Amino acid sequence: MIEKNENVFHLRGKNISYIMSVNECGDLLHCYYGKKLRGKSYDWIKQRWIIWGGYASDKWTLDICPQEYPAYGYTDLRSPAYRIIGKNGSGVSRLTYKSHKITENAASEIEGMPSLFAGGKNAQTLDITLEDKNLGYEVVLSYTVFDEFDIIARNVKITNISDAQIKIDSAYSASADMPKDDYELIYFSGGWGKEREMCRESVPQGVKIDISNARGGSGHNMNPFVMLASKGADENHGEVYSMTLVYSGNHSTMLECDQYGGVRIMQGINPFGFEWVLDSGESFYTPQSIMCYSDKGIGGISRELHDVIRQNLCRGKWADKERPILINNWEATYFDFTEEKLLRIAEKAKDAGIEMFVLDDGWFGKRNDENTSLGDWVVNTDKIPSGIGGLAKKINDMELKFGLWFEPEAVNPDSDIYRLHPDWIVRTEGIEPAKSRHEYLLDLTREDVRRYITDAVCAVLSSANIEYVKWDMNRPMTDMPYNGFNHRFTLGLYKIIEEITSRFPNILFEGCSGGGGRFDAGILAYMPQIWASDNSDAVKRLQIQYSTSIAYPISSISAHVTAVPNHQNGRVTSLKTRGDVAYCGVFGYELDITKADDEEFEEIKAQVKTAKALRRLMADGDFYRLENPYTTNYCAWETAAKDKSEAFVMCAKVLSVINSGEKRVRLMGLDADADYRDEYTNAVYGGDELMYRGFEPTYENRDFSTQILHLIKM
Repeated sequence: MIEKNENVFHLRGKNISYIMSVNECGDLLHCYYGKKLRGKSYDWIKQRWIIWGGYASDKWTLDICPQEYPAYGYTDLRSPAYRIIGKNGSGVSRLTYKSHKITENAASEIEGMPSLFAGGKNAQTLDITLEDKNLGYEVVLSYTVFDEFDIIARNVKITNISDAQIKIDSAYSASADMPKDDYELIYFSGGWGKEREMCRESVPQGVKIDISNARGGSGHNMNPFVMLASKGADENHGEVYSMTLVYSGNHSTMLECDQYGGVRIMQGINPFGFEWVLDSGESFYTPQSIMCYSDKGIGGISRELHDVIRQNLCRGKWADKERPILINNWEATYFDFTEEKLLRIAEKAKDAGIEMFVLDDGWFGKRNDENTSLGDWVVNTDKIPSGIGGLAKKINDMELKFGLWFEPEAVNPDSDIYRLHPDWIVRTEGIEPAKSRHEYLLDLTREDVRRYITDAVCAVLSSANIEYVKWDMNRPMTDMPYNGFNHRFTLGLYKIIEEITSRFPNILFEGCSGGGGRFDAGILAYMPQIWASDNSDAVKRLQIQYSTSIAYPISSISAHVTAVPNHQNGRVTSLKTRGDVAYCGVFGYELDITKADDEEFEEIKAQVKTAKALRRLMADGDFYRLENPYTTNYCAWETAAKDKSEAFVMCAKVLSVINSGEKRVRLMGLDADADYRDEYTNAVYGGDELMYRGFEPTYENRDFSTQILHLIKM
């Protein structure tokens, strides 16, 4: 709920409070963010800021004030949340309170971008309008709070109310001035094949840290999600604050520890390479930042965000639905396939109980390698004489669903569409554009390009019974022709995806970008699952899936069993280990199942049966990380039903160690007064025993060994 008491705004969620106040000079100041307060009296909110002689008439300097949307230059010399150049060429700004509005049963809607929706929850939105009377613009700060969640969703709208142009050089979506404390910053860096590696470091005084990406999409290298934790906070203890950006372009989370030890943290569009001009009367919207607080450690943040994303961000019929178990032909065939070969794989997959066959790259144009035909979305009848419609029918006749791969945002120079429209690519005049991966990017800021992509993809989707789309994007964005281009490109992408997913609401869309290069909340609004990484090695996936699950629900993490030696790093792991690691995610296969011997095939059949029994739990259960593979030789995680009726546990030992003894694993989220039976061994455990004493996993005497439990309440 949102309460207005004189000059104080108090936002209360399930267990949190967020308090702001307007001082006597009209500055909107931050007062409190943390565990829920009753708010009977606000007498404790007193402004005791020191006088700075140069601005004695204002009684204080903003340089030490905790603010909601700080500017640079007017007594505050810390990093600003925005910078706007007015008609006089000045960037010095002073925003003061003008008005506010509280909207019941509504979440903030953002023009052209995805955001949280109310979805039947008790949501309120507070819009606070600030104005710069000198430069002539208004800034509306939007705050959405849910009674059922511990989150504050924020975004900003800037409107030019002057009679001249203004230029926005930067505009973060959210800023928070946190009081002095011993904080640690947790963020997720990496690269291709090692996405979202967990990093943790202290925040010393005077430091400025920019967790950012300027490669075109949200990126393999830095994810648009961070946490600010009290020192020593772990999975289950300590105060943790997080920020998640609902955006798929260049992003930045800026953190600064000031001279007094206070920490300013801001999140939004990356200011590098950004610029936006507003004519009189025009407005600009920032993407949404989801702020979350937990006093129950990192795990508390995760479970809150998982529910918010699944229930109030992901849209459409697949948001909370069990996903079909699929097999993708890519690592089985790469470009070298015939219709007959595909049907043999599908037939064998059907015998194993798999439910969907997905045809990956190579089905269109003259696409026999990555050098040609990207962008020509017309079936290659030399490879597939029946066409997509005919192939889909043959797959459907096997009682399998059919899915298809696209990379709609890119084009090969050797393609019919490029030869017809060479001006459609992203390029800077006078410079030969880079052919990364033998590809150019199509300019999604152009309406004619967006129309071509939408019509071409929709034509294929209308031609057959296609029930799944893997939407890939395999290269960084180069040759951006002007500042602000990346944001316009991202808005263009959202327009395309919005139209296609709306026209085909029954299709399950999966995001992909060279693996996990665009794993963000913006994509999840349209596509409820994303390929986590091209690195499908089960051992590396322990880390990738562990850290990804901190910010994103496991129902969004595509996790497949692939061939060995692994095609990315050459490692050999057992089929059991590969399956056990993949269960906590969107389960599937990416291998040539026709090459499995009888023993392997029977094991695959058993895995499929197990995955089907678990997938409801994976769609809506609570996820607990029990052992950290970044800091130990082990990994363990658990998904527990919200009603405590069942739980699935996976434990892994990476390297075999002689005479080490196994550390007990303590479970969470169970009923301490109930007994649980393990479906795989019929062993019976007490819920209290599993949570307080724990159990000792039984590993095989080899590297990369795993054990799983499926516990059913008796």
